[in-house]
Parts: sequence; structure tokens; C-alpha cells
Amino acid sequence: MALYEHVFMARQDVSPQQVEQLVEQYKTLLSENGGSVGKVETWGLRTLTYRIKKNRKAHYTLMNIDAPHAAVAEMERQMRLNEDILRFLTLRVEAHEEEQSAMMQKRDRDDRRRRERGDRPGGDRPDRGDRPDRGDRGPRRHDNDAPSGETN
Repeated sequence: MALYEHVFMARQDVSPQQVEQLVEQYKTLLSENGGSVGKVETWGLRTLTYRIKKNRKAHYTLMNIDAPHAAVAEMERQMRLNEDILRFLTLRVEAHEEEQSAMMQKRDRDDRRRRERGDRPGGDRPDRGDRPDRGDRGPRRHDNDAPSGETN
């Protein structure tokens, strides 16, 4: 049997539990057709670069598949018919990676950075304690309020 990495994107409106149900549905379909699913990674709700079918975000999921081509083709056919699936991509690979994917490693790295920084005032912006207070700047000046002698 061939090895595949399969990533699909589900609509932002579906809940994480519904995404898990979709994964279980496709796992069952593959096992009925002589295949199996190894590692499953849920990358979570992520912002899309551009809108896809009026969605700005999508739930991403990665599945490592060991199945014959016919089983994968049937799974892709059913994904095309499912309105909750926005996009999917299946790649044939020589071997599955056992460790976390690059997306999960990036998420772990980002989480560590947030914990190291701690809670800062203003969210992610650094504390601006090194800036002096500007004080009262007075009334705003408009072009038509120019002092006498100055021209616009």
C-alpha cells in the first residue's frame, strides 16, 4: 500500500467536535477499503490568506494515511461532496514523519515565547516605560488656523 499525507480544511462554522467526527468518518471509510490512518494532527482554527467560499478562517487537520489508491480516491470524492470541507490536499510520501509536523512545532514555539514574555500591559506590545510622558499638547491646529504672516 502507498503512504499519503492528507490535509483538509473545514469551514469555520463547524465545531471542533464536528471536525473530529469528520476525521472518524474518513478513518472508517479508509479502513473499510483496506487502508489505515496513523497520526492525526488537528492544527486548529487558522486565518486564511484569502476568503474561500465566504470563509475567513478554517479548521486544519493533517492525517497520515496508509491505503491503496482506490481508498484515497473514494475519500477525496466524498470530501468534494461534503459542504463542510473547503479544500484538501493529498500527497504521496516515501515515509511518514514520526515527530510533530512543522505546524505543530511552530505552535509550541509560539506558546513558549508567550509564556516567557509573561503578561505585558497592552497585550503583545512591549511596555513603553522608556518614553517620557508627552503631557498636554494643546489644541489642534488646522491649515486655515495658521498664525498671521504664514501662508499655506
